[in-house]
Amino acid sequence: MATAIEHNNVNRGPSLEKEHNGTSALDHAPNGARTKQRTPYDYGGNPLAHVATNDPELRLAAFGGEFQPGLYRPPNRKFANPAPLGLSAFALTTFVLSLINVNTRNIGHPNIVVALAYGYGGLVQLLAGMWEMAVGNTFGATALSSYGGFWLSFAIILTPGGFAIESGLVEFGAATFLNSFGLYLMGWFIFTFLLLICTLRSTVAFFGLFFTLDMAFLMLSIGYLQNSGGAPQGDCIIAGGAFGLMAAFLAWYNALAGIADSSNSFFVIPVAHFPWSDKGRERRNKVDNSEARSAA
Repeated sequence: MATAIEHNNVNRGPSLEKEHNGTSALDHAPNGARTKQRTPYDYGGNPLAHVATNDPELRLAAFGGEFQPGLYRPPNRKFANPAPLGLSAFALTTFVLSLINVNTRNIGHPNIVVALAYGYGGLVQLLAGMWEMAVGNTFGATALSSYGGFWLSFAIILTPGGFAIESGLVEFGAATFLNSFGLYLMGWFIFTFLLLICTLRSTVAFFGLFFTLDMAFLMLSIGYLQNSGGAPQGDCIIAGGAFGLMAAFLAWYNALAGIADSSNSFFVIPVAHFPWSDKGRERRNKVDNSEARSAA
């Protein structure tokens, strides 16, 4: 099966044939939209730029901006890419909670996150996950919908009054709530690890998002399980917050990669593929090292 780059080289004509390190000088764009060549500052020629095609029969390389961890066919959709919305909802909610976890301004309790967890990280991200299901992206639907559910359940746990989950567990002792919450976070660590495995052949930024998120869940779960009876282990919570901040910025990075194109930006967000990925092997096969070998 032809790849997107090979198809672009054959069918786009002489004016669009220029390549840089195996990548066409065309930027990514929503499905069905014709991309434009960047001149004179051809940032689209960046070898790390994502390449799009209008042919639904071709397979594109992994791209965090579409929440695709491997080769995929562009969906024949008539609505926008839902991945940046879900990534942004996840990023902002994670960012605020992680700032509290690293003890920013000595804020000791994450109550302010409840509003974000319900409205943005929960509801909006869940809706983005449902739209990913509509475009046929199983990975994106699973990840965004699940983390939307995470934020909704997180908010339910911390909501005082009606649900009374936190207060009900604290009645049996503070350690009961801390241990229960630690087990809750450990479950999310396991789930995130499963998703992390699916990103090993994607891009560095996409893999980094799930790696830092997985480490955040691990550190936070250890912090709550290794409690002193009245409070979680502080160093682990701070470490979890630091990893959470990295995950938030990587989520925003992938979201921007999915939003920025030639119609709204002067530059394209680079997406570095792993050498062992399909895109990495394709680029290596295009490199001719015969002159370097003969010179040596």
